[in-house]
Amino acid sequence: MNPRFPRCATLAAALAFGSLPCAQAVEYTQVNETASTISFTYKQFSSRVYGTFGKFQASLDFDTANPSAAHAALTIELDSIDTGSSDANSELQNPAWFDTATYPMATFESTGVKAQENNRYSITGKLTLRGITREVEVPVLLKAENAIGIFDGQLTLKRSDFKVGEGEWADGVVSDKINIRFRMVAPQQ
Repeated sequence: MNPRFPRCATLAAALAFGSLPCAQAVEYTQVNETASTISFTYKQFSSRVYGTFGKFQASLDFDTANPSAAHAALTIELDSIDTGSSDANSELQNPAWFDTATYPMATFESTGVKAQENNRYSITGKLTLRGITREVEVPVLLKAENAIGIFDGQLTLKRSDFKVGEGEWADGVVSDKINIRFRMVAPQQ
């Protein structure tokens, strides 16, 4: 478990896989959750707000010689959210937002990976938040550094697609678009 944060869909999660421009295939089958992060940004009253998720579990099976066979999964503990405000963190647990009493986890599971150019990949998968599952596509860049693969990705979600921030919060005080970034660190196998 990562003691720092990242999840939200946000999420997302999501993980990435890729081929390296070297002659030798590389496999990544473990995620170092302590070194990995999931963060998000959104606007509230026109000000940019940053947050993270501190607890998540990630799995990865990625061979650069065969990225189309790759698989990734992510489970985020939604009550580990940290927006920098204890009041906001508490509010986000309530039924109008994540409703963590009913839906304590957000999950992502990949359904396909397409290799693109320059160590970039497109990962398609199912994101489930508040019991609602949507297909998402996540662009990911794989950077290899000293026998470690770093999968960097980001996506933008609409919180209204998952009924997050309903009722009085649906009026636009908090932006509907939430930008999610992740950095998954995996040792070379």
